[in-house]
Amino acid sequence: MASLPKEPPEDAKKQSFWMPGNYVRTVHRTEKSFQACNDIVACFTERAKVEKQYAQQLSQWSSKWKSIVDSRPLYGSLMRAWQSFFTSTERLSALHSSISQSLMVEEGGRVKTWQKEIFPRKIFCGFRESHHNKTSFTRAQKPWSKKLMKLEKARVAYHKCCQREQAALDKEKQANENTELSPEKKQKITEAREKVTEEKEKIRDRYEKLLEDATSYTPRYMEEMEAIFEESQEEERKRISFLKQTFLSIHRHLDVTNDESVKAVYSELHHTLMSINEEDDLRWWKNNHGPGMPTDWPKIDEWVPPVKKLNRKKREQKQKKENRPVMIGGVKVRAMYDYVGEEGDELSFKAGEVFLKVEEEDDQGWCRGVLSGGIEGFYPANYVEVAE
Repeated sequence: MASLPKEPPEDAKKQSFWMPGNYVRTVHRTEKSFQACNDIVACFTERAKVEKQYAQQLSQWSSKWKSIVDSRPLYGSLMRAWQSFFTSTERLSALHSSISQSLMVEEGGRVKTWQKEIFPRKIFCGFRESHHNKTSFTRAQKPWSKKLMKLEKARVAYHKCCQREQAALDKEKQANENTELSPEKKQKITEAREKVTEEKEKIRDRYEKLLEDATSYTPRYMEEMEAIFEESQEEERKRISFLKQTFLSIHRHLDVTNDESVKAVYSELHHTLMSINEEDDLRWWKNNHGPGMPTDWPKIDEWVPPVKKLNRKKREQKQKKENRPVMIGGVKVRAMYDYVGEEGDELSFKAGEVFLKVEEEDDQGWCRGVLSGGIEGFYPANYVEVAE
């Protein structure tokens, strides 16, 4: 029999890859990768235009000042030194013009050609890879989704039945305390409570069987989903590897200076580019959008009774009138559920913890107790049972 969860849910918003329909992020990754390629081409086409404009400005500056210098009364080594600035500028202009051409034609053309090969389309279905992944994931997840739906219906039914049983228990308790009710009436109330308890156990048994069925199917479900996911990862691995080489090729075109400060910039850029790692990228995706994400596998979600808020003023007034005595030595009780005190005079404890009850339950459903550490305070009576 499944037990009460000890830890808070890891995937409260059901965003895990394993939950129904959440594989779409991996399916849409193909489309986003295609768009990223378009953005890369657009980005470096714009950079190519900048390089071309810079080359034209260098050439215009050189032509203007070269004709001016030729008419100036300088000669010899001083003239040659000045003219050498224009020669080097013309070479720089040609170099940046070449860079512009390489970025636009060579790199842009290479990415576009690769795009056509790596992103084949299917008529009326978008990208072939996306369609294949969506179809495969849907087929693999369909049986699991059905089991989850049945399990959720069983959980809801079980919790509703727990609520009915609690109401019947409260009614039975009130009836037993009412001396004016006839034994026959009390017997009928007890039988009604027993019937609800029997119904709850039947529903819980179905709940547990459905959970067992889902749990036994989980390994097969995981194996099929991971196999499809790894196919998608392999295609993404190829894309990451290609784009890494593309970035490195673009870097080689742009790294044209020997200036130490500029070299430092390109060195840092190169270091960043060389830090591209297929395995690290794929691992990140897996842990954030794939099988590595934390998930809440189905398990029994125990019902916890509600707590009535303690009216302290009313309790104090009644205690003064009744002069309720303190229990000598106390009675050992065991917590059935976790409870965190909302006020400073309320106890906090964990399910299974044993402590002393030193004052009987009042008409609000609260008792006074003392924890093993000596802390005294109030606690809800329906959260404990007498420890044997």
